[in-house]
Amino acid sequence: MAALAEEQTEVAVKLEPEGPPTLLPPQAGDGAGEGGGGTTNNGPNGGGGNVAAASSAGGDGGTPKPVVAVSTVAPAGAAPVPAAAPEVGAPHDRQTLLAVLQFLRQSNLREAEEALRREARLLEEAVAGSGAPGEADGTGAEAASALLSRVTASAPGPAAPDPPSTGASGVVTVSGSASGTAAPGKVGSVAVEDQPDVSAVLSAYNQQGDPAMYEEYYSGLKHFIECSLDCHRAELSQLFYPLFVHMYLELVYNQHENEAKSFFEKFHGDQECYYQDDLRVLSSLTKKEHMKGNETMLDFRTSKFVLRISRDSYQLLKRHLQEKQNNQIWNIVQEHLYIDIFDGMPRSKQQIDAMVGSLAGEAKREANKSKVFFGLLKEPEIEVPLDDEDEEGENEEGKPKKKKPKKDSIGSKSKKQDPNAPPQNRIPLPELKDSDKLDKIMNMKETTKRVRLGPDCLPSICFYTFLNAYQGLTAVDVTDDSSLIAGGFADSTVRVWSVTPKKLRSVKQAADLSLIDKESDDVLERIMDEKTASELKILYGHSGPVYGASFSPDRNYLLSSSEDGTVRLWSLQTFTCLVGYKGHNYPVWDTQFSPYGYYFVSGGHDRVARLWATDHYQPLRIFAGHLADVNCTRFHPNSNYVATGSADRTVRLWDVLNGNCVRIFTGHKVQWIIQSGCGMLSKHLKI
Repeated sequence: MAALAEEQTEVAVKLEPEGPPTLLPPQAGDGAGEGGGGTTNNGPNGGGGNVAAASSAGGDGGTPKPVVAVSTVAPAGAAPVPAAAPEVGAPHDRQTLLAVLQFLRQSNLREAEEALRREARLLEEAVAGSGAPGEADGTGAEAASALLSRVTASAPGPAAPDPPSTGASGVVTVSGSASGTAAPGKVGSVAVEDQPDVSAVLSAYNQQGDPAMYEEYYSGLKHFIECSLDCHRAELSQLFYPLFVHMYLELVYNQHENEAKSFFEKFHGDQECYYQDDLRVLSSLTKKEHMKGNETMLDFRTSKFVLRISRDSYQLLKRHLQEKQNNQIWNIVQEHLYIDIFDGMPRSKQQIDAMVGSLAGEAKREANKSKVFFGLLKEPEIEVPLDDEDEEGENEEGKPKKKKPKKDSIGSKSKKQDPNAPPQNRIPLPELKDSDKLDKIMNMKETTKRVRLGPDCLPSICFYTFLNAYQGLTAVDVTDDSSLIAGGFADSTVRVWSVTPKKLRSVKQAADLSLIDKESDDVLERIMDEKTASELKILYGHSGPVYGASFSPDRNYLLSSSEDGTVRLWSLQTFTCLVGYKGHNYPVWDTQFSPYGYYFVSGGHDRVARLWATDHYQPLRIFAGHLADVNCTRFHPNSNYVATGSADRTVRLWDVLNGNCVRIFTGHKVQWIIQSGCGMLSKHLKI
């Protein structure tokens, strides 16, 4: 009986398209990488009846139609109750929907009623008229009274009501007993917007708290945290910035401009120094109209700020808000923050500073639990011929040389498979060409002759400097053997230099190639036109500044990315553009070839990275999850993973196989560190 008395009734209304569901292709993984797990926020006032109204985008399948689902949520240990989900096309389903709206109106939950009515596209007159006395059949009133009595009976007892709240995905949740009263609020007609998702995002800030009390609420919490024990102060201080942002946005959205300005001026100086750039952007949002279409505002609203707090510190915060009846702050904690609670000692200030700083706080623990194959792939077995000096011969005096012990051919021994390496066939990789094998043989020979570096044996270093780059140098790349340098310029050109005595030559014309003996040993030299030899080649094709350049491992191709939203593949044999890859909608900041060639990755202003293959004009994978521009991209040396650095001050590691985000690295404090940080990650992985 006790279990039955503690049941909670949940009524969900959502919109579904009439057309058939559309499945995304497996090669276009969204890779949001936020991880699973339930929310850790629990209300301070206990439970009551829950009425939730959820909506989903109609999609392209047709006009959305509401679907009503009534389910009973039982406590732990109780038997689950199956839920029925009839379609709203029948009169009974429409009556059920109207009954839910009548219940919300009778409970004085006008905000939830307004949101549900707007999603269901029902006029307020229809809701009011459905339950009016004297209706012909009276089914609407009977359904409303039956639902009201059912929900009221399921409530465990009188409890202080929680104010209505709206989740990040557009879910409106109202918690509290049926007999509780909510603060009165203004309900007005809402016009249909061109972008309903933006309107739903902004409507979450339609709180009805007293604007004059916001400073008092924030000051009270600040005083409580500053007076708490040192072991809890550092963790609870993480709440200052996200609470400040969302309280300011609530004031602006509800058109309390003077109160918002006063609130900002009073508390913005208390935030951490690495948030000052974000606060400068936030200060420009002074009117409700400024919030619509503002990317910064949408970032704060659509992504929950992640905080990692020990259980003791969380219980201390919860107890304080419960004693002070500070529902305004508690609503923000529940709706806009994700508190990742862990058992153990609270973290110190140094530990917290090493992980915070990104736009969305720290990474969830679930986001970094996927298995990562960080080992290197097994090198192919290549027979390396011995040098002539190892053979027997005669010295200058005519005496035979001493026979040296025979060396094992380098690469002939099968190296042990790295236990942390991915399977060799996990992703398809191109086979080695003869030229690639020759390069590896040369590298192996040079490896045997290298000396051990130390204080007495320092390496020689050669620096190259661009002088008088009046066109504005915006990108640069160097081949692995330091034979070529490519630069991207603001005048939309790509320039390639040879830094060796060997000049750059183009392939002869087709008429001249037909006269060459293709069976000759030096055919590769004969096909080159000596008349075109020069130290510099200029490549034309982009229509905007070139921000990224990358040589292929075999030095036969060059990639360039530009402000024009394209990535171009250039041939270093003919010095012409072979392919233009179009997929980004905005400038492409960076691109890079895979260590094995064939694949390459690009990232840009549209906040996503894309994986391409040179023989496909459409991307193979789309890596989405960053909250700001993707400034740099790097491949893992085993080509199974891609690292992306973003202006949201995070570095993400993506799995090429399925497009999922397997790691989120936080801790950067300013945006410009991201590019060097991503490069450092790549260099570290190569060692």
